[in-house]
Amino acid sequence: MLDHKGLFIDGQWLDSADGSRTPVVDPATAETLCTVADGTPTDGRAAVAAAVAAQRTWGRTSPRYRSEILYRAYEAILADVEQFAELITLEMGKPLAEARGEVRHAAEYFRWFAEEAVRTGGQYGLTPDGGSRAMVLSQPVGPCLLITPWNFPLAMGTRKIGPAVAAGCTMVLKPAPQTPLSSLALAAVLTAAGLPDGVLNVVTTNRATAVVEPMLKGGEIRKLSFTGSTEVGRLLLAQAAPSVVRTSLELGGNAPFIVLDDADLDRAVEGAMTAKMHNMGEAGTAANRFFVHDAVVGDFGLKLSERMDALVVGPGLEPDSQVGPLIDDHGLAKVTALVDDAVARGAQVLTGGRRKRGRGYFYRPTVLTDVRPSSDLCATEIFGPVAAIQSFSDLEEAVRQANDTELGLVGYVFTQDIDRAFQVAEALEVGVVGLNQGIVSNPAIPFGGVKQSGLGREGGREGIEEFLEKKLIVMPS
Repeated sequence: MLDHKGLFIDGQWLDSADGSRTPVVDPATAETLCTVADGTPTDGRAAVAAAVAAQRTWGRTSPRYRSEILYRAYEAILADVEQFAELITLEMGKPLAEARGEVRHAAEYFRWFAEEAVRTGGQYGLTPDGGSRAMVLSQPVGPCLLITPWNFPLAMGTRKIGPAVAAGCTMVLKPAPQTPLSSLALAAVLTAAGLPDGVLNVVTTNRATAVVEPMLKGGEIRKLSFTGSTEVGRLLLAQAAPSVVRTSLELGGNAPFIVLDDADLDRAVEGAMTAKMHNMGEAGTAANRFFVHDAVVGDFGLKLSERMDALVVGPGLEPDSQVGPLIDDHGLAKVTALVDDAVARGAQVLTGGRRKRGRGYFYRPTVLTDVRPSSDLCATEIFGPVAAIQSFSDLEEAVRQANDTELGLVGYVFTQDIDRAFQVAEALEVGVVGLNQGIVSNPAIPFGGVKQSGLGREGGREGIEEFLEKKLIVMPS
C-alpha cells in the first residue's frame, strides 16, 4: 500500500508540477515514514479539469453501475483490513485495534451508498390547481472538492467519496497533509474496482491555501465537502461564496457530557471512556466538558480516573497499546497548554496531567476535577485524552452552560429517567445526542452539527442528497 506516493490525476500517478515532495511523519517516533508529492496550484487545476471532463459521461452512467463499483470497493477494503489498519496506525498513530475498527467502519460507507445509489428516485404528480403536471428529477450536482481531516483518514474519505460516486459526481480529494497514504491507497482500490479515469482525483499537498482557493474560484467545482476546524471552515465558506458553491461542512465540536444524579454510574463511566478516549480524544465527537451532578461527581471522577489510569500508552503497532500518540508536536503542545491552564486556575489532577517521556507525541490519559468554567479548555476543542469535570446541582443551569458555546456538534446525556432524558436531549443545542451511550456515528444515520459546527449532514439518506440537485419539469395537464 506504500507503492503509491504521487498525485492521482485522470487515472495517472504523477509527480507534482515542480517535483517537490512533503514528508509523512510517524507520530509514535516523530520520524519520517516516507515522502509524497507536494501538489501545486497547477496540479490542483489539472485535477479539476480531469473531474470536469469526466463528469460529462460519469453523470450519465446508470445507478446500478455506480452501485456495483462501490460494492466491489467495499469487499476489497474488507479483504485488506490488516494492511489498511497498519497504514492508518503508521501515519496517524491510533492503536491497531482502533485502526481495524476504522477500516470496517470506512468500508460500511461504501456498502451503504452502494445501496442508496439505486434509490434516488423522484416525484410526479398534478399541481394542486390541476393545471400542470410536475416532475422532480434528482441529478448529480457536478464536480466536487472533498477535503478530509487526519483523525480518520480512511473513514472520512469513504464518507465523502461514497455518496459522490453514488450520486454520479466526479471528485478532487485533498487529504490532510499528515495522513495522505490512506487516501492514495483508497484511490488504488477504487480504480481496481472499476472507477473510470478522472472520476476520483487525489491531490496531496502541504500548501493547501495556495492549491484550494484557485479550485473554488473558477466556478467549475460545484460542491465542497469539508471536515475540519471551524476556523478553516469559515475561510472555505468565504472562498466558496463568489461562485456560490454548494457546501457541506463538518466543523469543530465542544461536546458536553451530562451525568444526572440518577444515572447508572458504571454505564456512564463506560460511555465516558468511549466518548472521550475513542481515537485518543482526537475526534469532533469526543466528550470535552463533563457536567456531573454533585451527588455522584466524587464517585464518577474516581471510577473514571481508575479506568483512565489503567490504559496502556504506547506506539499503536505494539499489541498491548490502548492509547497512541497525538498527531504532531502542535497537537501535543496544545493539550499540554490547556491542562496547565486549567490546573493554574484551580483544577485538580486525578490522573495523568503530563506527557509521556520519550520520543513521539504521547500524552497520558488525564482526568481533571473542579475545573473552572473560565479555563481555556472549556471554550476550546481539546482534541486529546483529557476529561474535564465540573459539578452541578441545578440541571437547567448545567444545560445552559453546555449550550454556552458557538459550537454544537454532539452532546451526551446519562440518566435513567426517560422524561428528563428527552428534556435534556431536546434542550441541547447540538446536531447529535448520545443518550446513555458514547458512540453516535453510523453510516445509516445522518451526522452533522448546528451553530458553527457546520452545515449539512453526512451518512443516512441525507448523505446522498447533499450531492444531488433537484430539477423541476412542469408541463400542461
